[in-house]
Amino acid sequence: MKTKRIFILNGHPGEKSLSRFFAETYAAAAMDAGHLVRLCHIHDLEFDSDFGFGGYQQVKPLEPALETVLEDIEWSEHVVLTTPMWWGGLPAKLKGLIDRAFLPGRTFDTHNTRFGLPAPMLAGRSARVIMTADTPGWFMRWVYKNAMLIQVRRQILGFVGIKPSRFSYFASASHPREGMVERWAEQIKRIAAVAS
Repeated sequence: MKTKRIFILNGHPGEKSLSRFFAETYAAAAMDAGHLVRLCHIHDLEFDSDFGFGGYQQVKPLEPALETVLEDIEWSEHVVLTTPMWWGGLPAKLKGLIDRAFLPGRTFDTHNTRFGLPAPMLAGRSARVIMTADTPGWFMRWVYKNAMLIQVRRQILGFVGIKPSRFSYFASASHPREGMVERWAEQIKRIAAVAS
């Protein structure tokens, strides 16, 4: 098995969360399997999550925390994101990180287009998204049409070239049945061992 460089971002803004537990579970299992791991908790990052402008003519200088996240993504071969689904989308701080850090010239190239779309600059990396929610999986698929999964896979990760992206979806996360978190953790350990 090939050793991979893995960057794990826990996108839950709380100090303690199921997303943090899953990120740390993945990190430990990946390191046990011989992979190189960098782990980041968005709770610990200090940055202004408001992009603040209407276009890319002006951008705020990136805070050191955002520069480090970008450097870790650039270093990685596999990106792991743990996140809850809140109100059908990403937590505001995580979305703010993407708004601020995924900029032209760094993650996509507006001077090199194909079919009107900028060229991705983070190609060559795969991803695993570990998502928690209270929405049942069948409801997510049939009623919400997997909208958040499509947004993260195509409009965020795929747009900058991070693909393929695979998803692990765990519900009902707020009130799991007895033993369910442990079973979910075992699934995460298995995917971490092979860095998928």
